[in-house]
Amino acid sequence: MSDNGPTSSTLEEEENSVTMVDVLKEETELEEDCNAVLGASDDQNCSYSKGYFRQALYACKTCCDPGVRAAICFACSLQCHEGHELVELYTKRHTRCDCGNSKFGDKSCSLDSTKAPENLENKYNQNYDGVYCICARPYPDPDETESDEMIQCIVCEDWYHSRHLGNGDNLPNDDDYSEMICSGCMKSHEFLWRYALKYSVSKTRKPSPSADNSINVEDVNTDCTLPSDDFPTKEGSCFWTEGWRSSLCTCSKCKKLYEEQEVLYLIDALDSVQAYEEVCKASKTETQYEKGMKALASLGHVQQLNAIEEYNNMKDSLKQYLQKFVENKKVVREEDIKEFFSGMKAQKRQRVDVPTFCR
Repeated sequence: MSDNGPTSSTLEEEENSVTMVDVLKEETELEEDCNAVLGASDDQNCSYSKGYFRQALYACKTCCDPGVRAAICFACSLQCHEGHELVELYTKRHTRCDCGNSKFGDKSCSLDSTKAPENLENKYNQNYDGVYCICARPYPDPDETESDEMIQCIVCEDWYHSRHLGNGDNLPNDDDYSEMICSGCMKSHEFLWRYALKYSVSKTRKPSPSADNSINVEDVNTDCTLPSDDFPTKEGSCFWTEGWRSSLCTCSKCKKLYEEQEVLYLIDALDSVQAYEEVCKASKTETQYEKGMKALASLGHVQQLNAIEEYNNMKDSLKQYLQKFVENKKVVREEDIKEFFSGMKAQKRQRVDVPTFCR
């Protein structure tokens, strides 16, 4: 055995190796993303009884005929549509679960049988068909050769490729804005361009540091605070700075305008996705990372090494198992993953079972 230190191959293996801590950290990042959407969702009870509100939703292509759009809550996606072809819709405002109503023919909801035939206040866009943007393409797009960030419009709640927003290369950095309204919605609600003078942002146009963005509280419900100056060029999508909604006038005349154009939710402090995510974060439980780190800390040094060795063995076995699917160009099913871990458990029992003839 050489005492000259680790070889280059050993160093390469160490660089390419993944520790249990690395895995837990990566998993907690995924959990945080998941909790931002599903943290406030109930996975056991249908949300129908709660009425209309912003929630994580799905559409089922297996149960609904082509052209039929229906919203499915998180619990129903798990309990009533397991194994179906589902479209993940992120969140939609003011929506009630449709699972089992007239849109599903003779298929009933296994969690709530008291639903009305139709949710008249639900609004459905093309996302329920599994397509997005003005190009009406699926996401991820199998024919897409270059990746392109998708951004959600807070009015129509559709998702758009950055190249299809009508702004060319004049797009702000992610940290410079909080919400986006697409070009189509800005055209439909032109009064918003007046607020864009102070509260919109792009690479070439930002709010003036000297601009007075404060609103006189005494005037909010009495005098109209809609800016008199209009935006010079009403084209493209609009990116808004954080807190811009608080600048919207709430006088009776403007409220009537919001109602007529069906955007009254813009002055609702709880409407934004950011507000929804804050509620989700507040209701989240302990993450797998936190649970895993506690479990590791409770083990002795030898047990920690054994646990890490077991994980590395599992990782290598799983890699070899999945490689067969890659070579045969087969889709990995849920049953295949269950079969793999069942085999791992059987192997573990074989290693730890003590022969009956041992003394």
